[in-house]
Amino acid sequence: MNKSDKLSINTIRILSAEAIQKASSGHPGLPLGAAPMAYTLWAEHLKHNPKNPSWADRDRFVLSAGHGSAMLYSLMHLFGYDCSIDDIKNFRQLGSKTAGHPEHGYIDGIETTTGPLGQGIANAVGLAMAEAHLAAMFNKPGYDVVDHYTYVLSGDGCLMEGVASEACSLAGTQKLGKLILLYDRNKITIEGETDFAFDEDVAKRYEAYGWQTITVEDGNEDTASISAAIAKAKAETGKPSIIIIKTDIGYGCPPVQGCASCHGAPLGDENIAIMKETLGWDYEGKFYVPDEVKDAAKTRQESYDKTEAEWIAMFAEYRSKHADMAALWDTCFGDVDEALLNDKAMYEFDGKMATRNSSNIVLNRLSVKLPQLFGGSADLGPANKSVLNDSGYFAPDCREGKNIHYGIREFGMSAIANGMYLHGGIIPYVATFFVFTDYLKNALRMSALMELPVIYVMTHDSIGVGEDGPTHQPIEQLAGLRATPNTFVWRPADSKETAAAYLSALSAKGPSVIALSRQDLPLYDGTGDKALKGAYVLKDFGDNPQILFIGTGSEVELCMNAAEKLYEEGVSARVVSMPCMDVFEMQLDAYKESVIPSSIEKRIVVEAGSSFGWAKYYGAKGDVVAIDTFGTSAPAAKVFEKYGFTLDNVMSKAKAVLAK
Repeated sequence: MNKSDKLSINTIRILSAEAIQKASSGHPGLPLGAAPMAYTLWAEHLKHNPKNPSWADRDRFVLSAGHGSAMLYSLMHLFGYDCSIDDIKNFRQLGSKTAGHPEHGYIDGIETTTGPLGQGIANAVGLAMAEAHLAAMFNKPGYDVVDHYTYVLSGDGCLMEGVASEACSLAGTQKLGKLILLYDRNKITIEGETDFAFDEDVAKRYEAYGWQTITVEDGNEDTASISAAIAKAKAETGKPSIIIIKTDIGYGCPPVQGCASCHGAPLGDENIAIMKETLGWDYEGKFYVPDEVKDAAKTRQESYDKTEAEWIAMFAEYRSKHADMAALWDTCFGDVDEALLNDKAMYEFDGKMATRNSSNIVLNRLSVKLPQLFGGSADLGPANKSVLNDSGYFAPDCREGKNIHYGIREFGMSAIANGMYLHGGIIPYVATFFVFTDYLKNALRMSALMELPVIYVMTHDSIGVGEDGPTHQPIEQLAGLRATPNTFVWRPADSKETAAAYLSALSAKGPSVIALSRQDLPLYDGTGDKALKGAYVLKDFGDNPQILFIGTGSEVELCMNAAEKLYEEGVSARVVSMPCMDVFEMQLDAYKESVIPSSIEKRIVVEAGSSFGWAKYYGAKGDVVAIDTFGTSAPAAKVFEKYGFTLDNVMSKAKAVLAK
């Protein structure tokens, strides 16, 4: 390690420790131990330009061990990103860009939000899959316009999480040679030595996954070996690589080095003073960056500018010689065309149809118009109806394939999709049974936190699943997902509402969960683009309605039948279809009042899911037909009958409400 590099690494260590100390909160252990590997990667291998963090062909870096965020902010400051010393001083403070864990969108250059361990690795797999897919789409002889690596830095905790295993297994199967994992092997977690819970041979596990495995014995000081390992990983293009780098947590601070106590607590002023003395830090004051470190950063910036300029010049030639491909690039990396969002042809359907089948039609219509659509199912493609026709499957020998075999990996699938969207140029969708959103919930939550419009195609949406029984019948999932901020939960009543759900999803500021039926549903005259408002008047049976029905999905049919029967008995009624409560709540108060007038206090809500959350709509003088227990195994019609989803029961509830 030369003097300049050592000084830069120690600057990262000390800035990180001082930021955590000032905040009285944070995780100093990883920054002190992992600074050499992170700095070596950034200084010697990472293709990026801090002056243009969104450059399309940059290498991607993900700090999966997001608790080490202070190190990332220190790196970004030294390398010229928009992260000032004042930002570092404000680490973990209200309104600061330097949040407790890295948050996408706070500082340009943070590729993804991390903190829930393991998901950063899965995001990185998604980034690498996107790179491989787009390279197959766009690269031409002499014009490798998509040609970059994805690097991810993790700790022991990330590799214990199941989501990392799911994603890394798939990465090995897919032979993602441009994916490189730097594993900070310090053998410490919050509870102490990892040997109590994690004594496996990680190298053998990853070798079994199909990865190249490389070990660096001294990650504390031997930056030459770290750099050589990264170079070796880059040279292996037929499989992903894991570099196991052995470090000491809290390195350079003898009182806590190697101890769990420095994982998640400030070092203290006395220990920071000891650390500075141990590292040979001769500078006065806090948050100091030596001039030599600043000068090195300026020198590096010249090479970054040159590398990007060369790519820009190449792409200009590419645009001239391959104008059709450049136009396709602009489509993939641009906004969705407004004409598609308003395309009436998307709403053309005939007859009764299960909305999972409607979904397949819509997906394939969109695939023709959206070359960036890329997705698949957790081994349920035929049941989810989520396959894109004549589009091939993404594989080592078919990178252009638009369908993905995720295998039975719901959590990994969704975290990978987040990474694909974050890469750019991709609109990802994932599919499984609705009840299995429980498996992928935290990745969906991360979609919502980052406001990523990932499309979640969730079929078999209710007790209508029937014979598969309560393990496969969603009950609480609708309510739970509706409670998640920035998440748009759709339960369409027919094919046209299904089309609306997809079109809305394309411009949503967050994930859209589209819950779809297995059973056939009618096609209604009144549906269509009105569903884009989340709820609307499907039909008034008579003037001046005395009672109002609100339904979603398959239960809209019950509402329509009940309203019609009441009308025949002389009672006027309104039916409101509410495919997306979340979108409806975004509408102006005047519109909401026009659909659900406060003057109509007698209301019935009908939905084959939990009643939780519906009271605000049926109010003090209304009632709900819902299911607040687990279901049972039987033919769908029998299950619906058992739990009261019948015309007779809805009519009984309605008459009781009218009699109040």
